[in-house]
Amino acid sequence: MVLYSLLTILSIPFLYPMVWMIFAAFKPASEFFALPPRILPQEWTLEGVSRIFTVTPFAQQYLNSLYLAAVITIGSIAVGALAGYGFARIRFPFAGKLFLVLMSGMMIPGEVTIIPVFRWVTELGLMNTHVPLIVLPIFGPATVIGVFIFRQYFLSLPAELEEAARLDGLGRLGIFARIAFPLAGPAVAAVAIMKFLAAFNMYFEPLIFLRSEELFPVGLGLTRYQDGYGEPLYNTQIGATALTVIPVLIVFLFAQRQFVEGLSRTGLKG
Repeated sequence: MVLYSLLTILSIPFLYPMVWMIFAAFKPASEFFALPPRILPQEWTLEGVSRIFTVTPFAQQYLNSLYLAAVITIGSIAVGALAGYGFARIRFPFAGKLFLVLMSGMMIPGEVTIIPVFRWVTELGLMNTHVPLIVLPIFGPATVIGVFIFRQYFLSLPAELEEAARLDGLGRLGIFARIAFPLAGPAVAAVAIMKFLAAFNMYFEPLIFLRSEELFPVGLGLTRYQDGYGEPLYNTQIGATALTVIPVLIVFLFAQRQFVEGLSRTGLKG
């Protein structure tokens, strides 16, 4: 009982912003900066919610985010699993040093390399398309953490499994596809949740590479809720933000057990 009471109290700082955000969507703009701040609106209104789909092409941007998040997640899992399996189970010269070089990619912020990447995208004629938004997260430094998680997971597989598979006539690719990858469910779930969350909330790269509102993901589209004078429509913006939480919550609820197990087996769990 004491433990549950303590956990309830500790959860308040995490739940308060979510509860405030949901009720704020039904407040008039005049109540946003009221002092002292209140959770429940004094005057309930649907004015902000009703403008979510009319001020910007929110439905199209929502679909863009879902599509980008799905493609990036699947691609990152494929690349991360193959690379992680190679580093974990295949012996080749300088494997340890190459893995350290690969891991150093996590130390480089994306903002540092954005100018050469921008020039590359412009010269290839890929500006205002989704191609750089898909290719960069799958093959860029953002996938390194996925490679690390899969490598740690595949290191824990017993060598006897591979030996038995070889006796059955499987080659290296067959062992990966039919033995190793199907056993890596927790690692897949951990990478999937992290990549889906990052891709669905993507903001910086779309801001650089996209110009058309119809191509925006929802994270960038949320910044375009303005009235005729350029002032933010706070209640509409917050209502739209609340809707963007739904896919992330659904993915996490379905894969939370595998997510925790995957992190614990890779040594990332706190």
